[in-house]
Amino acid sequence: MMLTLSSLGPRAALVLAALTACSSGQSAVAAAPPAARPDTAHSVPARTPNAVPDSFPGLLVDSAGRSATLELTVTAKPGAPSALINGYRAGEARIIMPLGWTVKWNWSSADSTAPHSLVVMVQREKIPLEGGRPSFSNAMTRMVTEGLRPGQNDQSTFVAEEAGWYWMMCGVPGHGLNGEWLELRVDPDAKIPRAEVRKKA
Repeated sequence: MMLTLSSLGPRAALVLAALTACSSGQSAVAAAPPAARPDTAHSVPARTPNAVPDSFPGLLVDSAGRSATLELTVTAKPGAPSALINGYRAGEARIIMPLGWTVKWNWSSADSTAPHSLVVMVQREKIPLEGGRPSFSNAMTRMVTEGLRPGQNDQSTFVAEEAGWYWMMCGVPGHGLNGEWLELRVDPDAKIPRAEVRKKA
């Protein structure tokens, strides 16, 4: 009696086919589907200018008017070496501004323990002891070295008319040295203002 694959049950037919393949030197194991490429399995979304408000709260961009508004608030964190500007200190946040754009800031102090101010100064080898002449006309709050009292606020508008690296620092003596500053980069290649955050305080 001759057996054929059609006369066997499905399971027996599968076993017979496997034995036949092994006897002829062929592999009876089906090819596994290709594994996912490791470089695409956990892809990271590209950074876009739309992510700016999430990384640095208070940066508002008006592309049509070629201007940016900074809402800046000084706060004190217990145990921190200095006050914080929008939650950052010691260059943890960098504002990148296209060359020739207008910068407006609305500055306020929520620190009830000390006076504060803000001034834009060109970066040198060392942070100065206190605030001095601003790098751009009007790029400072009132009473730079004396500081404004807790609860006071100030507004300013200036044009980022020269490329370079700057400090946005408190001008009260010793405050900048202790870390009360952010970084400002006026970049001729930048197309839109954005923020870069290294780490949170």
